[in-house]
Amino acid sequence: MIYDMEMLKTFYASYAEKVGKARKKLGRAMTLAEKILYAHLYDEHTMAPFRRGEEYVNFRPDRVAMQDATAQMALLQFMNAGKSVSAVPATVHCDHLIQAYKGVEEDLPSACTTNKEVYDFLKSVASKYGIGFWKPGAGIIHQVVLENYAFPGGMMVGTDSHTPNAGGLGMIAIGVGGADAVDVMTGMEWELKMPKLIGVKLTGKLNGWASPKDVILKLAGILTVKGGTNAIIEYFGEGTHSLSATGKATICNMGAEVGATTSVFPYDEEMKRYLCATGREEIASLAEANAADLQADAEVAQAPEKYYDRLIEIDLSALEPYVNGPFTPDAACPISEFAARVKKEGFPQKMEVGLIGSCTNSSYQDLSRAASVARQVKAKGLKMQASLIINPGSEQVYCTAQRDGMIEDLKSIGGVVMTNACGPCIGQWKRVTDDPLRANSIVTSFNRNFAKRADGNPNTHAFIASPEMAVAFAIAGDLCFNPLTDTLTNEKGEAVKLDPPTGETLPLKGFTVDDNGYVAPSADGGKVEVTIQPDSQRLQKLEPFAPWNGEDFLELPLLIKTQGKCTTDHISMAGPWLRFRGHLENISDNMLMGAVNAFNGKTNCVWNQLTGEYEAVSAVAKQYKVKGMGSIVVAEENYGEGSSREHAAMEPRFLNVRVILAKSFARIHETNLKKQGMLALTFANKDDYDKVRERDRISILGLQHFAPGHPLYAVLTHDDGTTETFEVLHTYNEMQINWFKAGSALNTFKK
Repeated sequence: MIYDMEMLKTFYASYAEKVGKARKKLGRAMTLAEKILYAHLYDEHTMAPFRRGEEYVNFRPDRVAMQDATAQMALLQFMNAGKSVSAVPATVHCDHLIQAYKGVEEDLPSACTTNKEVYDFLKSVASKYGIGFWKPGAGIIHQVVLENYAFPGGMMVGTDSHTPNAGGLGMIAIGVGGADAVDVMTGMEWELKMPKLIGVKLTGKLNGWASPKDVILKLAGILTVKGGTNAIIEYFGEGTHSLSATGKATICNMGAEVGATTSVFPYDEEMKRYLCATGREEIASLAEANAADLQADAEVAQAPEKYYDRLIEIDLSALEPYVNGPFTPDAACPISEFAARVKKEGFPQKMEVGLIGSCTNSSYQDLSRAASVARQVKAKGLKMQASLIINPGSEQVYCTAQRDGMIEDLKSIGGVVMTNACGPCIGQWKRVTDDPLRANSIVTSFNRNFAKRADGNPNTHAFIASPEMAVAFAIAGDLCFNPLTDTLTNEKGEAVKLDPPTGETLPLKGFTVDDNGYVAPSADGGKVEVTIQPDSQRLQKLEPFAPWNGEDFLELPLLIKTQGKCTTDHISMAGPWLRFRGHLENISDNMLMGAVNAFNGKTNCVWNQLTGEYEAVSAVAKQYKVKGMGSIVVAEENYGEGSSREHAAMEPRFLNVRVILAKSFARIHETNLKKQGMLALTFANKDDYDKVRERDRISILGLQHFAPGHPLYAVLTHDDGTTETFEVLHTYNEMQINWFKAGSALNTFKK
């Protein structure tokens, strides 16, 4: 089935013309990313050679996708916008709230009971406002989008940081907060700083144990977790044509871990094959007719240094498997060096669990290659040394893999098949272990491995690899095992070596599915009622945030000075807290509870200037709020790295935190803070971070003259009465300053 066909026909009918106008305006050849961006300008009359990394530009995306954890807050905001229907095609996907515990047979019914109130709310809102709804168990949002909605040359936003997964089908797909999604759904312009372009040239062809996952694992080591900030990664070169569409999607998906705005591949035969295999032959025909403009112009390939801000080249033929981690996804290590690193760093060598799935690696191809490794356990007389967990990407992938015997191959070696959902990847894993705080190692095919993320244990050393490598490690139960060179001892005492994985990129018999889980919206949404019980602990209607009072922020108490990595997981934890994603007051109790206090090295333990005692972060913020006081958070580099969850911005806003002063911000989080009317500032001199003391009161001066490009000033008042003043910077434009003054972006829309 093809969804939203009329929108697609309209898009492709004008795409080439729009690209042609942009090429004429720029007076030069264009990259693929530029073509798609310029073809989606909100008002083509504003077209100009926008300066990358500097100018904000307004766009008109084609569609919106929301996962259930973030959709709650997004739709609560949309309900306040006064619209009767979404201005663009939009969907909701129930994939985050399902806990992985015993297996799909028990876990899915349990989730449907536990989360019934939330699912009913999401379904009713979707039905009322013309939004497609994908039921619990239908699949992980990004796999479902790839199978049903992604299309070459299109542009979409999604309330999840791994929305760029759709780049595997040549789409500019960008992770955003719920307020951004509301902008698009209301028909407003959607603002984005014109991204810089990182060109990655791929040559050669993968072989042996190397997989598409290893491309992005290697690249993460090159760029680090912030190297792609405010940039689009555009892949080009003959090597791109050898990668399947789902392999390309894997690479684009995990581009979020280097901070990239999104990633994209040029249209090719593999994308056509995937579109046809998923029943979208008509879209493939439309794309074929526009093929010349669904890739960079020939001049770009001939002289890429003239068109990209940074160039990187990766030879797929020489690429070996990578294992990244622990605790950060950019700690990249080729398998040939990994055993030595494990011993040098003293990581727990015993590998206890292998986990396959997540939105990054849960396609038919992924399960096919993993199953080929699993079959060798019986064939070579081996025994599993670690447990194995599998999360298929969608019901379509699961049904097809089951028909083709791959699910049984994985179950036959002890694999437990969980629901087609995120599960352990986002902390929804009820792990049974002898000690929830014991140091241990796991290998996953996920995208993130922050401390506590998978199972809540800060001492779980999570390493990221491909699905086939995760299975190999689970067979060996040893982090120092290298399947490319090492042997295992079988039941007969023989030394045997695992064969490299094999598998089909697409099912030879075609995809099959009994019920894909889609529920269409009501034909008459006006008759649908959306109710929220006043005493609900899961859902809460939103009240508008108060506008700025027109004065400088004077002597705000320091709430916390965070030390080291402070991701959205640290600011607003997932796991059990996901149940409160629709209730701002309740979820605010987890605010910054995972952040490390720079003054005592502890988490969720900060100085309360009212009581003179150490208390939980949210508890202190609440007390300040009751007294009518704001507060300020000081942080280090890349603050807000990770998920798109706007709760990490809304919780501080709700608890009257007025300013986040950091060395630098992750892109999505900085935007989320701005959307909620908060002040996101950076140190002009990063060494000024060291001047902030635990009992400081901090003033931000110059707000009466708040203007683009003009600095503000911070004044530290120490408890000994001395003061220090230094410059702080911001990236607000006129529209964003209006958001701040109005109290939030949504407040400006409602005026």
